Amino acid sequence: MFRVKYVFLQFVCLLQEKKEREREMALRNIMGKRVGIGLMGSRALSTATCDVESGSAKSINLYSAINQALHVALETDPRAFVFGEDVSFGGVFRCTTGLADRFGKARVFNTPLCEQGIVGFGIGLAAMGNRAIAEIQFADYIYPAFDQIVNEAAKFRYRSGNQFNCGGLTIRAPYGAVGHGGHYHSQSPEAFFCHVPGIKVVIPRSPRQAKGLLLSCIRDPNPVVFFEPKWLYRLAVEEVPEHDYMLPLSEAEVIRQGSDITLVGWGAQLSIMEQACIEAEKDGISCELIDLKTLIPWDKETVEASVRKTGRVLISHEAPVTGGFGAEISASIVECCFLRLEAPVARVCGLDTPFPLVFEPFYMPTKNKILDAIKATVNY
Repeated sequence: MFRVKYVFLQFVCLLQEKKEREREMALRNIMGKRVGIGLMGSRALSTATCDVESGSAKSINLYSAINQALHVALETDPRAFVFGEDVSFGGVFRCTTGLADRFGKARVFNTPLCEQGIVGFGIGLAAMGNRAIAEIQFADYIYPAFDQIVNEAAKFRYRSGNQFNCGGLTIRAPYGAVGHGGHYHSQSPEAFFCHVPGIKVVIPRSPRQAKGLLLSCIRDPNPVVFFEPKWLYRLAVEEVPEHDYMLPLSEAEVIRQGSDITLVGWGAQLSIMEQACIEAEKDGISCELIDLKTLIPWDKETVEASVRKTGRVLISHEAPVTGGFGAEISASIVECCFLRLEAPVARVCGLDTPFPLVFEPFYMPTKNKILDAIKATVNY
């Protein structure tokens, strides 16, 4: 059974690489230039400035940025360890390529196919003062570890009266749609963990953000769940500083200024929202786009300031609409900005169904769905 799972995952990885290569070649033929973060086919996203020190930078994709961050973490801290299913040979998405060869199998090693055991081991390792970087192969597989994350990692410091903690724990997991993953390889489970005091939840939108945010998570004194948008692993490319740098957690970023409506999102969905903003601009609608980056604790001040300015807000994420984190943002906006709102809070999210395979295009919160919601909200 384990061998069947291994072969299937290798097939998924190869199929993803093939489709993304075909998509990139098609874009190159059309545009005559290298595909980058500002040109990603159906997921284009303009490059936003990143507050890092000046220095040499290299154009790399998102999985390579993750790999760079892990190299830096292991190189700068002898207490850091990377472990998970198949990580010693690079993992299904190749994010841990070269780590075992460079740092040895005592610090980068495979685990059994047991997510509960992976996270439980990570909690113990972190509780001993180490930096435990656990990989869950797909976010869809994180549920067997739910008890360890929610009842152990999140409560470790609180239940000991701050005498002990497992703040050195970082759990990495690729999440979201990939074009062909179906219901067991496409889920976005971030809202489950946003309900849990004691952990942080972080989701990057691009390679440069991924490297800086992951290093911040690894070095943060609290356990963190770090979801990586696997759709962008190879598709998103931008200039990433080669040196060691960190980006602040719990600070949202306004990546597009506007005056008519505020759009809030995170991860891979930002690129779809960016396209909708560009289309809305053709109709004279000025959209302000905010990347939340950290979902818990999230930057309420930045979002609320924007909504007070525009008077309208739209939230979009891949996860199902009911109980999604967009509902928490919506409630907070209504509580704090009710008298400034010109229209009801809009949400454009995944449908309340299991993630489909052939019907994925109907499930996804697409550019056209967001554009329609923008127009409806502005014209309310």
